[in-house]
Amino acid sequence: MWFHCHNIELPVTRDIGRRLSRVYDSERGHKGIVWQLPKKSYITQLLQYPLFAGVYVWGRESAKLDYINGRVVKRRVKTQDVMKSRVFIEGNHEGYIDLATYIENQAKIRSNSLHLPDNEGVGVAREGCGILGGILRCGRCGRKLHVTYYGKSGTAARYICRGDYESGGKYCLAFGGSTVDKMFGRELLRIISPYGMKASIEAAKMVSLEDEEKSKAVKEKIKQLEYECTRAFEQYNEVGPRNRLVAAELEKRWNKKLEELEKTREDLNEIKNEKHTLKEKDRGKIISLGERFSEVWESEYCPNSLKNKIIRTVINEVIVNHEEDSDTLKFIIHWKGGCHTEFEMPRPPSGIGQKTQEEDLEIIRKMATRYGDADIVRVLNKLGRRTATDKRWNELRVRKIRGKYRIPGHILTINDPEILTLCCMLHYVV
Repeated sequence: MWFHCHNIELPVTRDIGRRLSRVYDSERGHKGIVWQLPKKSYITQLLQYPLFAGVYVWGRESAKLDYINGRVVKRRVKTQDVMKSRVFIEGNHEGYIDLATYIENQAKIRSNSLHLPDNEGVGVAREGCGILGGILRCGRCGRKLHVTYYGKSGTAARYICRGDYESGGKYCLAFGGSTVDKMFGRELLRIISPYGMKASIEAAKMVSLEDEEKSKAVKEKIKQLEYECTRAFEQYNEVGPRNRLVAAELEKRWNKKLEELEKTREDLNEIKNEKHTLKEKDRGKIISLGERFSEVWESEYCPNSLKNKIIRTVINEVIVNHEEDSDTLKFIIHWKGGCHTEFEMPRPPSGIGQKTQEEDLEIIRKMATRYGDADIVRVLNKLGRRTATDKRWNELRVRKIRGKYRIPGHILTINDPEILTLCCMLHYVV
């Protein structure tokens, strides 16, 4: 997406067809370098290919025999771990990255995958309200906790450890996510806020660094096009005057390369003209954001996907355990770099499995025959009654309870001629 957004092309080797003349036998290969916007498969191959880490690998495929439908079938199996290849030569040539960076990239790719087992896959950062999805691990059974969403709008997060539920058991651990996320956010700010100034300075450097990376990529393309223009001119210059068709085709290719080179140079000039020179005023704004990192974190303009990325950048995983005696949750945070911190909090109350008290249901049944939901709410709150989730009653909650327990009722109170109100009695007395 970044390459497509900034219109940065990469070199790709692909079929370019045979040459028209046999004069250039050395140039008659089927493959050639073409600059184009990369595809997802190309980026994936680029990240997973060990050649760019200076490693020579051979023999990643092996034969496997399977017994299918009464006969032995031989099929090829490719190992995912390059270290297990039959030939693995580290430092065979100069690489763009070192082997440690390559191995770290493979670990990131595996953790971002959603098709791995529960104890390995973390998943990429998403827009969900649960900011701890993928990094929570149960302190009892060691499984990863899953995040589910419920509520009317489907945005209330809840973290669940399935335990042995799928095999007929029960959930190992479950708790609401809203309170936990807020408490975890405070702990995160307490630890990383002192480093906000350093992060702001690095962000200021990255503003100009991104322009330099785009310029470098375009300059590499210009070098390749200059070479191709020279080769195209040499081929055109060597053609005899009798081969007019060949000369016309080569001249056409030469002109096409010249036009492409000119356009690429214009793109480079546009990048230089649009280069973001960070002024002292803008630099001061960025540094001030580092000083007030808590305000940035709690701002409504800070999306959950950005919070997820920040958390996954500084934290490996979080171990959570439920202390049943005190009904508290104990969190152990494993930070990047090997440091560990702990904090505790009361386990958030859950509405799952709780029912409306029988006294409240009895009041609703008796009053629903004549009185509206608003009058029922007024009586319940005056008596100090609370819902199953310890909330005040309102008309919507009374209506939901009537629907859940199939209690017939009325939205508005019905006037009964046999019942005299205080106002009617005063009227008759007067």
